[in-house]
Amino acid sequence: MLVTVKRFSLLQNTLKKRWLTSYTSPKVRAITFSKHGPPTEVLRAVTYQLPPLTPTTLHLKFLASPINPSDINQIEGVYPIQPSFKTLGEHEKIAVAGNEGVAQVIGVGEKVEDIKVGDWVVMGKSAFGTWRTHADATPDDVIRIPHEGVGIVRAATLTVNPCSAYRMLKDFVALKEGDFVIQNGANSGVGQAVIQIAKAWNINTINIIRDRPNFQELKDYLKSIGATYVISDKNLQAKNHEFEWNKDIKGKGIALGLNCVCGKGVISMAKLLRHSSPLITYGAMSRQPLTIPASLLIFQNLKFFGYWMARWGNENPKSKRIEMLNDIIELIKQDKLRDVVCEENIWGVNDKEDVSDDALTHEFLEILKKATEEFRGKKQLIKMI
Repeated sequence: MLVTVKRFSLLQNTLKKRWLTSYTSPKVRAITFSKHGPPTEVLRAVTYQLPPLTPTTLHLKFLASPINPSDINQIEGVYPIQPSFKTLGEHEKIAVAGNEGVAQVIGVGEKVEDIKVGDWVVMGKSAFGTWRTHADATPDDVIRIPHEGVGIVRAATLTVNPCSAYRMLKDFVALKEGDFVIQNGANSGVGQAVIQIAKAWNINTINIIRDRPNFQELKDYLKSIGATYVISDKNLQAKNHEFEWNKDIKGKGIALGLNCVCGKGVISMAKLLRHSSPLITYGAMSRQPLTIPASLLIFQNLKFFGYWMARWGNENPKSKRIEMLNDIIELIKQDKLRDVVCEENIWGVNDKEDVSDDALTHEFLEILKKATEEFRGKKQLIKMI
């Protein structure tokens, strides 16, 4: 038996070396920046050859990457984590934009274990640079995911919004079945993940969205994915407004608040929390400050925390991140966590080799324009297949 195993191992190594001998590094099309500033001014597409595979590295082909608000902030230079500026091919001191995405392994160094050609991987940390067709990486840079039954869209949007929702529901208060959570920005990517994960865990959600022309349509959609109640920010702040959930929370209150908007409306939400509950801030989409009345601290004993997914990733071992991703993937496979509503945009995979970098830059900026339109309601996804 030992001889058979050794022979099989030798055969594997021989085949791997033959494959490596015939393997050619692919050409990369990437969206990059050489300095911080408005994305429409500093982003440009570049083309370069992927460096040769080494015994300890991987070659990846990106399948899809979303455009997230943090990506924009990173390009502008106002995000705490920044990518490395380095030489890529003939291009000096540039950084590849994009933090999230899913890639397929197309090349594996002979000393790499536990990852094989054909596997799907997501990024282990922020600032990897996912807005490109191909990349080289080390096994520590990525996390292999079981992709059967997951799909490209959900895999590409797996590591930011669902993970943030999962951690905030899990880490700040011991929620029980039947408890209530209130959140603003409920139509955001994190907000929709909160609704669905909470529903899967039998937790109720009260969801605040901005008043808008298609309010009823959006309300119906959020209800369809599991929202218990949906209310506009205008009605939340109206005096003497009778909330339809009052009968349900009577005697137990609301256990947790989630804030990604900031501004004055947060106080209306915080006043609904039960005594000693936490309110978690993970964004500031209004770009307004969060001002807390002393009464909420003195008499209600509310707890105010900040949450940042990247910080959690840096402070916790990779094994805990893998455990979380497996939990979320299981919810996806059970159809309890739907695809994010995305508009899919094919980019960088034109069969014509002579497509210029200027043309690819123009194509990408058109996609970016859609990503920043108010009330568009769809995340923009870049597909490279």
